[in-house]
This record gives sequence, C-alpha cells and structure tokens, in this order.
Amino acid sequence: MADPKGFLTTERETPKSRPVDLRLLDWREVYEDFASNKLEKQAGRCMDCGIPFCHQGCPLGNLIPEWNTLVWRKDWRDASERLHATNNFPEFTGTLCPAPCETACVLGINDDPVTIKRVEISIIDRAWDEGWVVPEIPELKTGKKVAVVGSGPSGLAAAQQLTRAGHDVVVFERADAIGGLLRYGIPAFKMEKHRLDRRLDQMRAEGTEFRTNVNVGVDITADQLRADYDAVVLAGGATAWRDLPITGRELDGIHQAMEFLPPANKVAAGELERSPIDAHGKHVVVIGGGDTGADCVGTSHRQGAASVTQLEIMPQPPETRSAAHPWPTYPMIYRVSSAHEEGGERLYSVNTQEFLGDDEGRVRALKLVEVRNEGGKFVPVEGTEKELEAQLVLLAMGFVGPQKEGLLDSLGVELDGRGNVARDAEFKTSLDNVFVAGDMGRGQSLIVWAIAEGRSAAAGADAYLTGRDLLPTPIAPTDRPIS
Repeated sequence: MADPKGFLTTERETPKSRPVDLRLLDWREVYEDFASNKLEKQAGRCMDCGIPFCHQGCPLGNLIPEWNTLVWRKDWRDASERLHATNNFPEFTGTLCPAPCETACVLGINDDPVTIKRVEISIIDRAWDEGWVVPEIPELKTGKKVAVVGSGPSGLAAAQQLTRAGHDVVVFERADAIGGLLRYGIPAFKMEKHRLDRRLDQMRAEGTEFRTNVNVGVDITADQLRADYDAVVLAGGATAWRDLPITGRELDGIHQAMEFLPPANKVAAGELERSPIDAHGKHVVVIGGGDTGADCVGTSHRQGAASVTQLEIMPQPPETRSAAHPWPTYPMIYRVSSAHEEGGERLYSVNTQEFLGDDEGRVRALKLVEVRNEGGKFVPVEGTEKELEAQLVLLAMGFVGPQKEGLLDSLGVELDGRGNVARDAEFKTSLDNVFVAGDMGRGQSLIVWAIAEGRSAAAGADAYLTGRDLLPTPIAPTDRPIS
C-alpha cells in the first residue's frame, strides 16, 4: 500500500484556481500546476482498502489503489500503465468526470476523500510529457471492417479498442471535426483541445480512419453502411434536447445550450471571429442547473455578459450528504463549479411560466414563480411571481434521447421504453451486426460511462466478428441494460 499513515498525517489538497479576473480573459483550463511532490503525498493518503469502494464508484473499474501506491513510490511510468489498463482516455475523465470514485472513497466516510481525479490527470500529463504514450499498433489484422458512427468518448473508445484488436475501423462524424461533445460541446476552460488532438494523432498512427462531414443515414444510407462493413457501432449520443414549449418560446434570443456552445468553442479555437449567439453586454438567463448549464455560465462570463443567472426548478441541495444518499452512493449536494466561482446568481425552486418579448420580437424578460414539491409535482407558490430581465436565454435542461430521424429510423433498430436504442448483454442491437454504446443506448450520462460502454461494445463486436474473448468488458452483465 501507499503511506500507512498518509490518511492520518496528510490533509486533502487540490490545485488552486487561477485568479478569476485573469482566467476570464482566455479559454485555458482554470487550475494552476500542482507540484509532483505534493501530488505524491496526496496519493499516499490512499488506504488501499481491503474492499476498495472507489472501484464500485468507477464504471471503468480503474485500479485506483494500485496507481495511487505507484505514484506515492514515484513509479510514474508503471502508474501510467495501470491507468491505461482500464481507461483509454484518462485525460478526458481526469478533467471532465465528476469523480464518483471520490464520493465512494472509504476515507470519505468520516474525512476528506483521496484526490483521485487529480492523481489521475497528473499521471497522464506526466506520461505525455515523458513520451510514454505511444501508438499501439496491432501485430495481426483480422481483415474485418468496422464502422463507428459518432466520435464522442464512447465512439473513440470503441474505435481504439477495435483497431488495436486488428480490425479496420472507420469513424464517421457529421460535424467538421472529430470529437463530438469533447470538441464543440465542452468549453476549453474545462478541457483544452490539445488533449483531444494528441489522442486523435495516436489513434491515426494506430490505423483508425476518421471521416468528418458525413451524416450517416443521409450521406451514407443505412443499407450501404451494413453492406460495406462487417459490424457497425452506433455511438451518436443523446442529441435530442429537452425544450421548454411555453408562451413566448418563439422570441429571438432564446436558444438551446447546444446551439450556443459549439460556435463559442469555434471562436475559442480560432475557427470563428465572433459567435452568432453572443452574450456580450446582455443579461443572460440559463435554465437548467446541471453541468451543461454551468458550461453556459462560464462561456457567458468569457463573452462579457452583463449578468448571468442560472435557474433550477429543484430546491437547493444540502451542503453535506443526506440520508437519501448514504455513502458510497453519489450524493446530491450543493456543488460550486469553476464557472460559478466566476460570478452570477443561482436561483432554486423556480419555474419559468412565460417568456416576455419587446415590440421587435426579442426576448426581454422571463416570468418566474417559486414552486414547491407536492407529491412529485411542482406547484406554484401564490404571490411569488416576478419578472427577470433577459436578452439571452439558454435552455440547458438535458436531453431526452438519441435523434431518431435519419440513421435510426432507416436502420429500424428496436428502441427501449425510454426511446434509447435497445441492446443485449453484448451491446448488440436488434440487428445482427449492429452494436450500440454510450448515450445513444444508455441515455444521457457521464463521460466515464461513455468510455466504459465504448470498451464493452467493442468487446461485443470483436467477439461477434471473431468468436474470441479478447477485449476487456468493464461493465458487468448485471450493470448492462438488457432489452
């Protein structure tokens, strides 16, 4: 194990954030560097529990106590190998995952948990800096062709696993660049895009082929796709966003979060001079209290919004675990993201009744009312109606499932009761050679689940194509949605 007394002698410490007034001037990640000697002491807090519940919290089954011990011993290269044994892209999870492993940490029962996420990102950053991350080219080719539709984290994980297993893999992406939400949905202040680009370079060197600006189901028919490839992995995500069809929804200035974030990311990348949806000088209201809403908040700050208010229909969560979320479950508690540190206001237990417009058809305000939960229904509190000024409203209320029009409709795959693509224990759909991974089959979820499902779907596809049991399946059969 690591330091036998580390959890007693070392307090939890994380990197400091760059000053708000400075980081709002750029799109770089918000955290300052963390010295390796400090990080090694943090890894030494790991108790190497007899039953490491951090494994229960991590869908990938990351070998957390092992690489904590290796970091504490300064065996950084071995730590990188243990990290990559279960996770294709630790730099993605190390920056973007909400770390359910930490909330499941045994030390967290009565103390601050181990800084697992910081150890993870430090390992992979060190590995890249030292040149330890190299292409893993397959020794033997199977002669089988696999198409992966979608280049988000689940699609990339499936593609890398299948390429390394010896298959000829082509990844199709309808956007103009590879990465899915990693590219255009998630702001660079949460994950800079060089992390994505260097992984893509590794995958190209391994033999994975990427094709952009291809809308599968339109530019390539479903029949053609199945005829040209021995297996298909659907990894297109849950892109059907939830709307708010109330009076005034048609007014100018009301946009979905995923209409707002992609052009902002293109501006940050130097691909656009100015976004067509810009928060500069405007009073911005973000409806939805989740991660996508926080991304809109941070982006609006960097565009120079006059004010930013985030609305949530649910009540404010407690500061600490409640009885409804006992350890080691992931608790619903009040969290402050880097975007919230930068300013703005958060309003809880409020509902938008109507969008109010000016004489030119632009949104000018929202009509709000406080609500309380009565038997699972949100009931307006009489006398609490008010107007909230807004020239830009961003809807960040989540996603209801995958887009059906186009590929899914033409394929004719069966859907489950929630409208996601149904699959069996091997992640195979109702069609013989078509598999599904990530949000398209699971519904909107975390990046760590997306990578785990991509790896598991790749294992299912490889077994289908070759009859062998070669690739790891991080998601246990009891955890898989069975249709």
